[in-house]
Amino acid sequence: MEGPSRAAGDRADGPGRPPQGPARQVTLPAQKSAAKAEAQRLLAHLRALGAEEVEAAILQPAEELLDLYGEDIRARAFVTQDPLRGEMMLRPDFTVPVVRMHMEAGLDPARYAYAGEVFRRQEADDPLRPSEFLQVGFELFGGRDPADADAEVFVSLASALSDLHLRAAMGDIGLILAAVDGLSTTPMRKAALRRHVWRPRRFRALLDRFAGRIPVSEERAALLALADPLADAGPEIGVRTRAEIEARLQQLRDEALAPPLPGEELALIDALLSLAAPVPSALDTLRTLEQDAPGIGPAIYRLERRVEALERRGIDLADVTFEGSFGRTTLEYYDGFVFGLFAAARPELPPVATGGRYDALTRVLGQGRVVPAVGGVIRPELVAQLRGGA
Repeated sequence: MEGPSRAAGDRADGPGRPPQGPARQVTLPAQKSAAKAEAQRLLAHLRALGAEEVEAAILQPAEELLDLYGEDIRARAFVTQDPLRGEMMLRPDFTVPVVRMHMEAGLDPARYAYAGEVFRRQEADDPLRPSEFLQVGFELFGGRDPADADAEVFVSLASALSDLHLRAAMGDIGLILAAVDGLSTTPMRKAALRRHVWRPRRFRALLDRFAGRIPVSEERAALLALADPLADAGPEIGVRTRAEIEARLQQLRDEALAPPLPGEELALIDALLSLAAPVPSALDTLRTLEQDAPGIGPAIYRLERRVEALERRGIDLADVTFEGSFGRTTLEYYDGFVFGLFAAARPELPPVATGGRYDALTRVLGQGRVVPAVGGVIRPELVAQLRGGA
């Protein structure tokens, strides 16, 4: 079973439960002004904590974002053609350009803050999830203690919103990745599962297939039964070479011969993804799971250090929910700690703030150089709405 609670929205505004709020309303100038004023207040709060204010161009290179996120981002972003720079996207978030800027500058440690519009296509005309909205963010790079950096970002955002009494939730993508790495199956299967951790339905379908719960499709079975599937294939067309097609066919053969995933390993994944409890209780459960899955031990250790860092900064973890599936509908750069702050009295609203750790993204944009990195964003329109009692 997947976790019962709504996972965090991504930096720009991830999916959640269907909206239950009022009918669509036109954004009034007063509402826009309140949101902009709130954005400046939040930005000043982050600057006072030592963050350097930075900006990012509204038009971003589409090729880079597609390489990072895959073609999925194309359906969620606004794309345009520039006669000189080629395909461009309206800024879907700030994190990628800020990471690129930091990796080029090579300054560690560093703290950055920003405020501005981001743009996302939405599936429906929903006033709670507009296509253009403000985002205020805080990014922290480097430092000797990742756990303390995680806690600093969480507390920095939470302290800016303390008067709203928001519900806090957290998770750890690293735990899920560690559990996948510990499966007794082929490297190809592990790679496929890791690739789809952020797509819960696809991840579940792969688990069921690798466990033998879903039979091989008739088309694939017929293909694999052929001695030489390419014998009557005709001339080569398209971008794939014959060697690439043959390699893929061999992968399919290896997959068909691989034994099913053991039931106890599937049970571990299910227990991890369905976990939803206050952080102290969740840690107890994770330590019990570790007895049968020692591979998740290092990830649990990092979580324990993070909990200690949060407690040193005055956070009562009994009031914070740990959800095993939290963050799995985010953009795919989170690879560790993830968190969200929600208006408990307004469950129809998107997360007011979200964030997490994304070390792997720095490796991609730093051409192999890795810098510990964690950050988060706040939605000023939602903050203004909650403060105004709307």
